[in-house]
Amino acid sequence: MKNSNSNGTHNSENKQPEKEIISPDKKRELSLERAWELKKRIENYRQQLPEIKKGREMKKTFAERREKILRHFAATLEDWNSWKWQIKNRISTVEELKNFVELSSEELQEIKAVEEKYRWSISPYFLSLINPKDKSCPIRKQSIPQVRELEANGGEPDPMNEELTNPAGVITRRYPDRLIIKLTNICGMFCRHCQRRREIGEVDQHVDSQIIEESIQYIRDNEEIRDVLLTGGDPLTLETGSLEEVIRKLRSIPHVEIIRIGSRMPVTVPQRVTENLCDMLAEYHPIYLNTQVNHPKELTEEVFAACKLLSRAGIPLGNQAVLLRGINNDPHVMKCLNQELLQARIKPYYIFHAKQVIGTSHFQTSVDDGIEIMEKLRGYTSGMAIPQYIINAPGGLGKTPVSPEYVISRGRDHVTIRTWENKVINYPNHR
Repeated sequence: MKNSNSNGTHNSENKQPEKEIISPDKKRELSLERAWELKKRIENYRQQLPEIKKGREMKKTFAERREKILRHFAATLEDWNSWKWQIKNRISTVEELKNFVELSSEELQEIKAVEEKYRWSISPYFLSLINPKDKSCPIRKQSIPQVRELEANGGEPDPMNEELTNPAGVITRRYPDRLIIKLTNICGMFCRHCQRRREIGEVDQHVDSQIIEESIQYIRDNEEIRDVLLTGGDPLTLETGSLEEVIRKLRSIPHVEIIRIGSRMPVTVPQRVTENLCDMLAEYHPIYLNTQVNHPKELTEEVFAACKLLSRAGIPLGNQAVLLRGINNDPHVMKCLNQELLQARIKPYYIFHAKQVIGTSHFQTSVDDGIEIMEKLRGYTSGMAIPQYIINAPGGLGKTPVSPEYVISRGRDHVTIRTWENKVINYPNHR
């Protein structure tokens, strides 16, 4: 007679295979082998890291350039630390630019040709980050016009169809429960890859208060709107009192849960982040701020100080990088950027695939570049340092996540998955 357990089932049917008994010494040996394997996986990044320019390591160099700029303007350090002085003294002509950046006669003529069609300007602070001799400087590429902006490239002035998703005032609405209000066309620096270059115009101009009120009234009348993003241009170019008036009206609407600010000022004019501004914002929580940092060189001590003030005011910070050819379409650069962002208290949020905006084709990369970057982030850095890679669907159809495939196949009882090390595993799919 066969032995059975109390439930009447045979012991042989439930018997689990015996696990190999591993001695403590063997466990340590296997652990050390695995640690060595993991260390080798990151060796290439560690070798490349010293070659990646990081803003905090360039304090002395930036200070020397700052002094040259201050002498040019006959200005003081107190002026430099004033965000209003920074905006007022943006460099916006090639005649002024050539005092600070080495430009060939050909480049001078090219910039003049571009500025006849597209306005540009750079804050004195952001100018101090530019290597005056290096045409490949990532700050220079983002800031100074290139003749390629005039090439016919198949791009569109408004690839997101913002003009067809504008139900009132200066609103853009692409989603069921949230929308954008564009408050101004002014920025601390006009990025050469800007998706709204059509709106930069010829003069700085905040949106008229009546048009803003029309936008806010639309939100009052549509109770499904729970999340409002203030953008532009850059909303932090408004006076603190003017910005507060908009935020106060939004916060008085019962169904508005979240107010977000999209601003590059903490990066291009970090002097704008004052205690007064932070104290005001702290009165209207929950408020979130997303900025745009595209290269580790942009994360200077001044940016770290600005982020510290915002964080102490309880404002969560996120980063929306744009994938740009020759600036950050490199897995090592992007990983370094994301890790530096976390140290600055900024959560990497999105990597945007560059939109097909007229005049920006020289910045556009392949989607393969973005997917490769995501492959080299997962497993090689902490999850907090991994943003979503996003393609904005043309025509204003919204953000679409793009990522490497980790689910190879799915069956009724199991899924086949791929790990970050390309190990293929069958995993139970319980129902």
